[in-house]
Amino acid sequence: MKLTIYHLKNCDSCKKAIKALNAVKDGAVYDMTLVDVRADGITKTELENMIDQIGHEVLVNTRSTTWRTLSDEEKAGLNAAKALALLQKHPTLMKRPVIDDGTSYHVGWSKAVQDTFL
Repeated sequence: MKLTIYHLKNCDSCKKAIKALNAVKDGAVYDMTLVDVRADGITKTELENMIDQIGHEVLVNTRSTTWRTLSDEEKAGLNAAKALALLQKHPTLMKRPVIDDGTSYHVGWSKAVQDTFL
């Protein structure tokens, strides 16, 4: 199965997810494409697809350091269009990792996401 993993190289959750997916047993093999959202960037189209499928409320990490550095004006009235603009400007606002399995997006490395892939 082909997976695209949107991550940050220094993110602990991302490291755990990538390590676990590389070590999968029981015959599952993942062809992974790793996209570091800070170093490699992320396209507007990719962000639009994520927001359309999972919603900006799930995708924007309002507990992140980047979020806390934003002005009150930037944070106010967050909607899909505003989230898209903020994520384009600050890709580190995205909750991570985001795993694209070709049909849907999975956000974070929760037990539910682990159960999907491991």
